[in-house]
This record gives sequence, structure tokens and C-alpha cells, in this order.
Amino acid sequence: MTEVNALEMQPSMIKHRNILITGLIIAMLFGALDGTIVGTAMPRIVGELGGLSLMTWLTTAYMLTSTTVVPIAGKLADLLGRKVVYVSGLVIFMIGSALCGMANNMTELIIYRGLQGIGGGIMMPMAMIIIGDLFTGKERAKWQGVFGGLYGLASVLGPQIGGWIVDHLNWKWVFYINLPVGILATIFIAMGLSKHQAKGPVKFDIAGMFTMVVGVVSLLLALTFGGDKYAWTSWQIISLFAVAILFLALFAWVESKAEEPILPVHFFKNRTFTVLNGIGFLMSIGMFGAIMFVPLFMQGVVGVSATQSGTIMTPMMITMIIGSIIGGRIVYKIGVKSQLIIGMLIMALGFGLLGTMDMETTKWTATFYMIVLGLGVGLVMPILTLALQESFPKSELGVVTSSSQFFRSIGGTFGMTILGAVMNHRSSNLLEDRLMPVLQSLPAQAKGMANQFAHMIHDDPQGLYSALLSPEALAKMPPQFKEMLIPILKHSLVDSLHSVFMVGLVFVICGVVFVFALRKIKLTDQRRAEKAAS
Repeated sequence: MTEVNALEMQPSMIKHRNILITGLIIAMLFGALDGTIVGTAMPRIVGELGGLSLMTWLTTAYMLTSTTVVPIAGKLADLLGRKVVYVSGLVIFMIGSALCGMANNMTELIIYRGLQGIGGGIMMPMAMIIIGDLFTGKERAKWQGVFGGLYGLASVLGPQIGGWIVDHLNWKWVFYINLPVGILATIFIAMGLSKHQAKGPVKFDIAGMFTMVVGVVSLLLALTFGGDKYAWTSWQIISLFAVAILFLALFAWVESKAEEPILPVHFFKNRTFTVLNGIGFLMSIGMFGAIMFVPLFMQGVVGVSATQSGTIMTPMMITMIIGSIIGGRIVYKIGVKSQLIIGMLIMALGFGLLGTMDMETTKWTATFYMIVLGLGVGLVMPILTLALQESFPKSELGVVTSSSQFFRSIGGTFGMTILGAVMNHRSSNLLEDRLMPVLQSLPAQAKGMANQFAHMIHDDPQGLYSALLSPEALAKMPPQFKEMLIPILKHSLVDSLHSVFMVGLVFVICGVVFVFALRKIKLTDQRRAEKAAS
């Protein structure tokens, strides 16, 4: 039987495959690099523009808009065609980048980062959607592994590139550098894709877009600011959760009535769709937990510098890339379900190892643990998208591909929120038991500092650990106070992180349970082999 590749099935959409793939690689790499480059430049940006209290919004604004627009972009790609949606996303991203570079104050920069996030959210799922169009079978798995690995590569290169730009040029070039690279990617992608010919009038799900945007943004804001800017029981957070529940319920109702829903409700009745996205959600909770808290352990307990703690993450990202490429090749030999089980169990092992770290843990030991975790993530991440694409018709490829990105992004936000809350709660209890008696025994002349620390134990326990991360803060402390305080803080940090990693392990184990609920998925090459044999 002659193999039919995806290009033959999509002749009206693909013109120049090699040019298109080159454009996809450039676009995905520079889009993924943006977040890590900007993070490195933040201190310099705040130093020049001011607005330290608004700094977190540089990340929050981008996260809100990019996450929310992902499922909308996937649906529009199915309705309007890949070319117009992808090129529009690239153009919006470049306009946002240019405006960010021209910002005169922090408020302007935050607004422009939100605009940039809209472009980034459109770009995010498009490469995987087009790979689904371009290839079937083993080639699709291989390329999705490579493209998934680009995100890991970006996290390795980003801080170095961002640091070099800030040191040798100007922070504005963190954004301006997107322009020449973006123009090149846009030209290649525009050349590689043909214009989509609609078969009839295009019907947009305006009500679905509106209700989803309001619901998702409210949910993300509540998760971002709950327990940080506002107490979880404050009227602000309760109101945001109430709005999120109301509008997400309205979204579900609207989608059940819409002719062209953004996220068809009947998808959730499909066990494959629900289970695969559930695995992605749970995996992301664990992965982001490691990314957030391992550097804190390395700086606060092991005592490495911020730069050195960043290098701890590099092996994890490299093994993610290797795992993604290997996973794309072996999935046709062992099957989707088996590979997901293996990958999730390796992730669970990684979290279990992280939970054993203590005061004696060395940098090299932590590096090995991260390598184990990265391998597990690499085996799982691209296979989730591949399995979804193989389980649904090409007419729904955009929606199902973007759903995978969307639920992983939401999972990351949940992970940072839940594990951060675990960290705060555990730290507060430990410091109350261990530090408060010491503070109460201090002489009268130290009562001012003691009261300040006592207040932080209840309101900002993680803030106390900043003393472990700042040589300047340690130098200002009286020697006797420092000798008494540092061991208590270090032991409390270790025990708090044990709780964090154990909770992360629980979520990963739940992901393993989800895998067992997955039906067998026959991949394209497997179907062809069965037909040829029959």
C-alpha cells in the first residue's frame, strides 16, 4: 500500500515545505525566548522606568492575554485558515514588541506587554497545528518532539542572551530584537502557506469569546493575586472567583448552542480529549513547581549564587529536549499509553528525589534530580499533542491542538498558586514553632527587629527566606542574631520545600492514574500497517 503523506492531503494549504518549516522554527524559538529574556532584564527596566510595585504586572499582563487567546486562535485557524491567523499573530507580537521598546513608563509597558501577549498567544499553538497539517505518522511525532524541545532550548539560552543585551546594549533591545527575527519568520511563513478558501460564510462565536475571556481572566487574576496581594478570603478574590464561575458556566451554555463553538462541549464527553488534557494539566502543576522552587532551595540552602542556581535548571531543559526527541521516535514502538505511563512515573521519581534533598545536598545531586525530572517531562509533553491530533479529524485540528496548550498553561498557573500556598502555610507553621520562642527571648534593644520578623511569620513567611538569598541583608544583621536565625530559617526552608515537592508528587501520581483511564490510541502508521496486513 502506498503511503499518503499530509502534504498530498492538504495541497491547497502548503506551498513550500522547507521554507515553512524554517519559518516555524524561527517563530517558535523567538516567541519562546521572549519570556526568559524579558525576565533577565526586569531589574534594569524597573531601575530606569520606576514602578517597582508594578513589576509583577509585566509578567501577569502577558500571561493573562496569551493564555486567554490560545483556544480562540485555534478555532480561528480552523475557520479562517492557518496563514491569516499565524501572520496576524506575528504582526501583533512585533507591534507589541516595538511599543514595549518605546514605553516611557511602567504603565505603558504593561499595556504593551498585554498586546504582545495577544500575539504570543496566537503564535503559541500555531506551530503544532501546522505540524499536524504537514505530517502524519512518525514524522509528526518526530517534529513535535523537536518543536517541543525548542521551548526547553529557549529557557537555556534566554537568560544568557538577555543578560548580554542588558550589559552591552540597552533593555529596549530585549524587545527590539524581536523585530528583524519576526519579520524574517513572517516572510517565510507567508511564503510557505497558501491562502485559505472558505467554503461558505464564516460564523464567529462572539458570545463564546466574550464569556471565555471574562471567565478565564477572572480565574487567572484570582489565582495570581490570591494569598499574595490579597487574602484568599478577601472580597476581591472571592469576587474574582465568583465572576469566573459565573462566566465559565455561561461559556459552557453558550458553547452548547453555538454553530461554530470555540471549544465544543461535546469534546469533554470524549474520554480521550478529557484524559489527555487532564494529564497535561496535572503534569504542568508539577513541572512549574520544580521550576519555581528548586532555585530557591539552591540559593537558600546550598548557598549558590542566583546565576549558579539558574544553571541548575539547564540540565533539566536539555534532558527535556532529548526526551522529546526520543519520545517522538519510540512512541510508535511502545504506544501512547505505555510511553505516558513511563514518562509520568519518571516524573514522579524526580519529585520523590527532590523531596529527599536536605542540608547536605550538593549542587551535583540536585542537578541529577533535575535531569530525571526533565526526562520524564520530555517523554510526556509532545505525546499529549500528538495523541490528540491523531484522535480527531483534521477539520478540528486547530481546536484540539490549542486545547492542549491552553490546559497546560492553566495547569502551570494552578501549580504556582497551589504550591506557593503550601509553601506559605507550612513555612508559617514551622517558623511559628521554631522562631517565635527565640524572638520572644531577645533583649529589649532587639525588640524592633523581633516584632518585624514576628509580623512576617504570619503575613509573609517566604519574605523571611530572602535573608538567606541576600548577602547584603545578612551583612547588616548583628553576628549573634545571624548565628541564631540562619539555622532556623534553613531548616524551616528545607522542611517547607519537602512539603511542596510531596504535594507536587501527589499531582503527578494523579496524572499516572489518569493515564490508566486512557483508551488505546492507534497512530497513523499503526493503522496503515494493520490495513496493509489485512
